[in-house]
Amino acid sequence: MDKVVFACVHNAGRSQMAAAFFNELADPTLVHAVSAGTQPADGVHANVVSVMKEVGIDLRGRRPQLLTADVVGDATLLVTMGCGDECPYVPGLAVEDWPLPDPRDRPLSEVRAIRDALLERIRTLVKSRAWARAHDR
Repeated sequence: MDKVVFACVHNAGRSQMAAAFFNELADPTLVHAVSAGTQPADGVHANVVSVMKEVGIDLRGRRPQLLTADVVGDATLLVTMGCGDECPYVPGLAVEDWPLPDPRDRPLSEVRAIRDALLERIRTLVKSRAWARAHDR
Protein backbone atom coordinates (compact mmCIF):
# COMPACT_ATOMS: atom_id res chain seq x y z
CA MET A 1 0.00 0.00 0.00
CA ASP A 2 1.21 3.48 -0.84
CA LYS A 3 1.64 6.18 1.80
CA VAL A 4 1.66 9.94 1.35
CA VAL A 5 3.10 12.23 4.00
CA PHE A 6 1.94 15.85 4.12
CA ALA A 7 4.37 18.05 6.01
CA CYS A 8 4.46 21.63 7.17
CA VAL A 9 6.15 23.40 10.07
CA HIS A 10 3.61 23.08 12.89
CA ASN A 11 1.41 20.23 11.59
CA ALA A 12 -1.49 22.33 12.80
CA GLY A 13 -2.95 23.67 9.57
CA ARG A 14 -2.08 22.90 5.94
CA SER A 15 -0.77 19.37 6.43
CA GLN A 16 -3.69 18.41 8.67
CA MET A 17 -6.21 19.67 6.11
CA ALA A 18 -4.36 17.97 3.25
CA ALA A 19 -4.18 14.56 4.95
CA ALA A 20 -7.84 14.74 5.94
CA PHE A 21 -8.96 15.59 2.39
CA PHE A 22 -6.65 12.97 0.92
CA ASN A 23 -8.02 10.21 3.13
CA GLU A 24 -11.58 11.23 2.21
CA LEU A 25 -10.91 11.13 -1.55
CA ALA A 26 -8.36 8.34 -1.98
CA ASP A 27 -9.11 4.62 -2.12
CA PRO A 28 -8.06 3.27 1.30
CA THR A 29 -7.17 -0.09 -0.24
CA LEU A 30 -4.50 1.64 -2.35
CA VAL A 31 -3.08 4.48 -0.29
CA HIS A 32 -3.34 6.42 2.94
CA ALA A 33 -1.99 9.74 4.17
CA VAL A 34 -0.45 10.99 7.37
CA SER A 35 0.69 14.44 8.35
CA ALA A 36 3.57 15.74 10.42
CA GLY A 37 5.55 18.87 11.16
CA THR A 38 9.12 19.92 11.79
CA GLN A 39 8.09 21.92 14.88
CA PRO A 40 4.73 20.44 15.94
CA ALA A 41 2.28 22.73 17.70
CA ASP A 42 0.26 21.69 20.75
CA GLY A 43 -2.90 21.31 18.69
CA VAL A 44 -4.57 22.02 15.38
CA HIS A 45 -5.26 25.74 14.87
CA ALA A 46 -8.81 26.68 15.92
CA ASN A 47 -9.48 28.50 12.64
CA VAL A 48 -8.48 25.35 10.71
CA VAL A 49 -10.77 23.18 12.82
CA SER A 50 -13.57 25.66 12.15
CA VAL A 51 -13.24 25.79 8.35
CA MET A 52 -12.85 22.03 8.06
CA LYS A 53 -15.98 21.53 10.14
CA GLU A 54 -17.80 23.63 7.51
CA VAL A 55 -17.06 20.88 4.96
CA GLY A 56 -17.92 18.00 7.28
CA ILE A 57 -14.42 17.05 8.50
CA ASP A 58 -13.74 17.06 12.24
CA LEU A 59 -10.10 17.76 13.15
CA ARG A 60 -10.71 18.38 16.87
CA GLY A 61 -9.13 15.10 17.97
CA ARG A 62 -6.04 15.37 15.76
CA ARG A 63 -2.68 15.90 17.40
CA PRO A 64 0.34 17.33 15.58
CA GLN A 65 3.26 14.94 15.34
CA LEU A 66 6.96 15.36 14.64
CA LEU A 67 8.18 14.76 11.11
CA THR A 68 10.91 12.15 11.42
CA ALA A 69 12.80 9.85 9.11
CA ASP A 70 10.63 7.03 10.49
CA VAL A 71 7.44 8.82 9.46
CA VAL A 72 8.63 9.25 5.87
CA GLY A 73 10.74 6.09 5.68
CA ASP A 74 8.05 3.92 4.07
CA ALA A 75 6.32 6.72 2.16
CA THR A 76 5.70 6.82 -1.57
CA LEU A 77 5.42 10.61 -1.69
CA LEU A 78 6.28 13.53 0.58
CA VAL A 79 4.33 16.74 0.01
CA THR A 80 5.91 19.71 1.77
CA MET A 81 4.27 23.02 2.54
CA GLY A 82 6.68 25.50 4.01
CA CYS A 83 9.12 23.34 5.97
CA GLY A 84 11.89 23.83 3.41
CA ASP A 85 15.30 22.51 4.43
CA GLU A 86 13.92 21.24 7.75
CA CYS A 87 12.07 18.42 5.98
CA PRO A 88 14.08 15.21 6.04
CA TYR A 89 15.74 13.97 2.89
CA VAL A 90 15.00 10.36 2.02
CA PRO A 91 16.89 8.99 -0.99
CA GLY A 92 14.52 7.84 -3.70
CA LEU A 93 11.43 9.43 -2.13
CA ALA A 94 9.37 11.57 -4.50
CA VAL A 95 8.84 15.07 -3.13
CA GLU A 96 6.42 17.79 -4.19
CA ASP A 97 6.39 21.27 -2.67
CA TRP A 98 3.10 23.11 -2.50
CA PRO A 99 3.73 26.80 -1.74
CA LEU A 100 0.60 27.64 0.25
CA PRO A 101 0.44 30.24 3.03
CA ASP A 102 0.31 29.22 6.67
CA PRO A 103 -3.28 29.59 7.97
CA ARG A 104 -2.07 30.36 11.50
CA ASP A 105 -3.70 33.54 12.86
CA ARG A 106 -5.34 34.31 9.51
CA PRO A 107 -8.99 35.38 9.18
CA LEU A 108 -11.50 32.67 8.33
CA SER A 109 -11.93 33.96 4.78
CA GLU A 110 -8.22 33.42 4.07
CA VAL A 111 -8.21 30.00 5.78
CA ARG A 112 -11.18 28.98 3.61
CA ALA A 113 -9.22 30.00 0.50
CA ILE A 114 -6.23 27.91 1.65
CA ARG A 115 -8.57 24.99 2.41
CA ASP A 116 -10.17 25.21 -1.02
CA ALA A 117 -6.79 25.42 -2.78
CA LEU A 118 -5.65 22.33 -0.89
CA LEU A 119 -8.78 20.44 -1.86
CA GLU A 120 -8.18 21.16 -5.54
CA ARG A 121 -4.54 20.07 -5.28
CA ILE A 122 -5.60 16.86 -3.49
CA ARG A 123 -8.21 16.10 -6.16
CA THR A 124 -5.58 16.53 -8.86
CA LEU A 125 -3.03 14.40 -7.02
CA VAL A 126 -5.45 11.56 -6.33
CA LYS A 127 -6.59 11.43 -9.97
CA SER A 128 -3.09 11.78 -11.45
CA ARG A 129 -1.79 8.84 -9.40
CA ALA A 130 -4.90 6.66 -9.95
CA TRP A 131 -5.60 6.64 -6.21
CA ALA A 132 -9.24 7.73 -6.46
CA ARG A 133 -11.99 5.68 -4.86
CA ALA A 134 -13.57 3.27 -7.33
CA HIS A 135 -16.77 5.31 -7.74
CA ASP A 136 -14.71 8.42 -8.60
CA ARG A 137 -12.43 6.87 -11.23
